[in-house]
Amino acid sequence: MGSRRDGGYVSAYTVLPTPTAFITVDYLVVAGGGSGGKNGAGGGGAGGMRSTVTATGGGGSLESALSLLTGTNYTVTVGAGGASVSTNIKGNVGSDSVFSTITSAGGGFGGGNVSPDNIGGNGGSGGGGSYSGSAAGGTGTVNQGKDGGRGTASGAGGGGGGTAVAGTIAPSGTIGGAGGNGTASSITGSSVTYGGGGGGGGDGAGPAGAGGSGGGGAGSLAANATAGTANLGSGGGGQGSGTLSYTSGSGGSGVVILRTTDSLPEAITTGSPTVTTSGGYRIYSFTGSGTITF
Repeated sequence: MGSRRDGGYVSAYTVLPTPTAFITVDYLVVAGGGSGGKNGAGGGGAGGMRSTVTATGGGGSLESALSLLTGTNYTVTVGAGGASVSTNIKGNVGSDSVFSTITSAGGGFGGGNVSPDNIGGNGGSGGGGSYSGSAAGGTGTVNQGKDGGRGTASGAGGGGGGTAVAGTIAPSGTIGGAGGNGTASSITGSSVTYGGGGGGGGDGAGPAGAGGSGGGGAGSLAANATAGTANLGSGGGGQGSGTLSYTSGSGGSGVVILRTTDSLPEAITTGSPTVTTSGGYRIYSFTGSGTITF
């Protein structure tokens, strides 16, 4: 048996294809954040975060790198953030981000003014509960994010972040709960914090809640709430007023970042990811959906 110039193997009977290789791929997959609700409403929860580098969401253990085939086309899906709302209702959930066998769940919505939608939505991180009915926050997904904060009669709960349950409301003041803080990863070669929860909207004259670190949007009173930061998977702020001209904060879109050794040939991609090198690695940062072939 001999080898051919095109890489195949020659036998007396047939031509065998070159064996396909496996390579190791680290990943950071962050889903879109949820949006805040309207009128004394909860902040949106951060999108779920799954990672093999530095830390993963929810305070869980780091995940294992993937062993993937060369020459195979893999789809990358980057989840959108939940849209803002302008009526007295709950916010919207964020969309999942997906790569290979890894799915991160979109962030939960912030609870609105009207029962039963005053309870924060479940998701990668849970959304905050509304002040209406002192509603509970939503539940985060294990190893992806944390729960949202509970509302009280004084103000709304903040959305959950990557590493901390969102702050609940001080019963003695009309204060919106702060969003939970996000989680840092250095997969790109620099430390970046992802997945801050959105702050809860205040009730009456009191202040609204601040957004969590990692791009969480601040809640508001008589103004539009702040959106979560794009490509950090952060939650949007809850809105405190029933005035229809004001909106809640939309959730921030997610991101998918992949890392291989830089001794490998550069992958073929669609979707225009940013490609960089750092510390012996080649890093592919997808801020929109696409494909990759190693």
